[in-house]
Amino acid sequence: MALVNVVNMAVLDNPAPFLSEFSFEITFECLQPLSDDLEWKVLYVGSAEDTSHDQVLDEILVGPIPVGINKFVLQADAPDIS
Repeated sequence: MALVNVVNMAVLDNPAPFLSEFSFEITFECLQPLSDDLEWKVLYVGSAEDTSHDQVLDEILVGPIPVGINKFVLQADAPDIS
């Protein structure tokens, strides 16, 4: 059984230019007290056929997490196209 369920993830400022930052509003439910923070990552998949083009745009730890419904906005820079 999962201790955390993602209830909703909304892409903010959509549509947006390719090189603008990403903004996501994430709503999740915590069902039991957690001993650790939650790690969230924004992963840009540059190619479905080659993982060498993938980029981690941001990763954060969120905590402590209270039991119940929680919401936050996660912002990440645009992918590096060089």
